[in-house]
Amino acid sequence: MLTEKHIVIREATTKEDSLIAKHSYQMWLDIGVDESNIQLDWQNITLQFIEEARRDLFYKAFVAEVNNTVVGSANCQLFADLYPNVFKDEYRKFGYIWGVYVEQSYRRQGIAKDLTNRAIKYLKLLGCTRVLLNASPGGKPVYSSLGFSEGNVMQLDLI
Repeated sequence: MLTEKHIVIREATTKEDSLIAKHSYQMWLDIGVDESNIQLDWQNITLQFIEEARRDLFYKAFVAEVNNTVVGSANCQLFADLYPNVFKDEYRKFGYIWGVYVEQSYRRQGIAKDLTNRAIKYLKLLGCTRVLLNASPGGKPVYSSLGFSEGNVMQLDLI
């Protein structure tokens, strides 16, 4: 088990965008998405998304380092509304956390929790009134331990 002094959580640099895109891709594979269902240009799509979110939605990424090697990452930004946002910021300004990923051999050591906490702090600085995320089954205990509630998402599969 690593001690906190060996884990460094810091803001990612733009030079690490490709690594963050790779973490996002690996996250999908780890939760069971078959590679055949992911577009071949996933890296360019992710990098373009990051660039646009950085420009328009106050995007930031954070990385976890162990012995100067990045072993995890998390992304956050303002939530891109699904409908017209007619509310004042002090009433409803949502942040969104996505792509929390820790390499397999470093899991269950509190790194995902530390990354998520860092993202939450940043979103608080932006004045967000709520933080949203979509959790994988393996991530739910991490987010529950931080006070996230489990929501009701209703869906209808069409395929």
